[in-house]
Amino acid sequence: MDFSLTLAENTNSIIEKWIAAVRQDRQIESADDLSYTAIKNHIPDIFQAMISVLAETQVSDIKSILTASWQHGLLRAEQGFDPTEIAREYRLLRIVIFDTLESALLQGTPAEIVRYMRLIDAVIDEAIARCFKSYVDERLRELKHLHLSLTLHNEELTRLINANQDTFSQLAHELKHPLTSIIGYSDLFLRQQKRNSDIKDTYPNLEHIERVLRNGRHLLRLINDVLELSRYDAGKVQLQIAPSNVQELVINVCEMLEPLAEEKDLQMIVECDRCPQKVLTDEFHLQQIITNLVSNAIRYTESGAVRIVCHTLDGDKWSFAVADTGIGIAPENQARIFEPYYRVSKSDRAYFPDSTGLGLAIVSRLVKLLQGEINLKSQLGVGSTFTVTFPLKINI
Repeated sequence: MDFSLTLAENTNSIIEKWIAAVRQDRQIESADDLSYTAIKNHIPDIFQAMISVLAETQVSDIKSILTASWQHGLLRAEQGFDPTEIAREYRLLRIVIFDTLESALLQGTPAEIVRYMRLIDAVIDEAIARCFKSYVDERLRELKHLHLSLTLHNEELTRLINANQDTFSQLAHELKHPLTSIIGYSDLFLRQQKRNSDIKDTYPNLEHIERVLRNGRHLLRLINDVLELSRYDAGKVQLQIAPSNVQELVINVCEMLEPLAEEKDLQMIVECDRCPQKVLTDEFHLQQIITNLVSNAIRYTESGAVRIVCHTLDGDKWSFAVADTGIGIAPENQARIFEPYYRVSKSDRAYFPDSTGLGLAIVSRLVKLLQGEINLKSQLGVGSTFTVTFPLKINI
């Protein structure tokens, strides 16, 4: 019995069933927004290698297994999978293979059944090992890049802190928690590596890397916001004026942020039919404004909808509004909402952990830079609406 032929005949069916199983598994959230092709990844190459291993008349193609599994791990790292999600998708692959081929297996002799099951398990185990190795290497590469970025930003941050100690004293407090976590987990990981250079890639090690990266990204975002604010206050922001397609820009931003809204079951409503097709402005900074306002609305809204409305006004102006059904802002806080580091608090929640308190401060400055005006209407428990008015053409 040449079981490799049976596996070859059922490969496409197994892959389709496996992709469906991955999509239905609620514990593999990273696959929710991926296409069929992106989920399939290099799995067909692994199957071809598996077929060669099972075939008695062919030379085992171990190299293909190693290559395909290595590429699979790299791509899963780029797609944002965590280690448990990768482990689950390989577990599902094993289950689907044996469920699909069970009847064919039972037609063989006991010795053949044992042999083929062992070979399939061995191929999948080898694929998992190589996949996790490349996944960890990619995470370490990202960690090194993050470390370099933080080092470069730290030099400029140190200069700013020395120049204005009072203003940045609060910043030091904000940096404390993520920085402490980065240092702690990095130290733990490095000490483990020093104790045993041949240490295996276990889930705890992977979790340490993930926590370092997660906290590092938050710290880097905070530092970037601070530097953006300082560059504006120092008059170092240069405008690049060019014709921009507003409707296309708004739609692109909303598509980028839609997964964040879907995580909270929020409806995103975009009304851009009456917005100007072309305006003369700085597209990069306009995109920053739109992105900050829409992401802020999603962050502070637990249920309901986020509505984005854009239209041309009489004369030579146009407006962009973001309305949410979120927590709202009390009247006494509305006057300070655009101040740096100011965040609205509630009795049961100080503020959202991923908030830097600088988003709206940056927005207000960029709006002014683009010769616009921003207004806020808000009611506690009902929601908030930020409306920005811009000229169709910036006067340089």
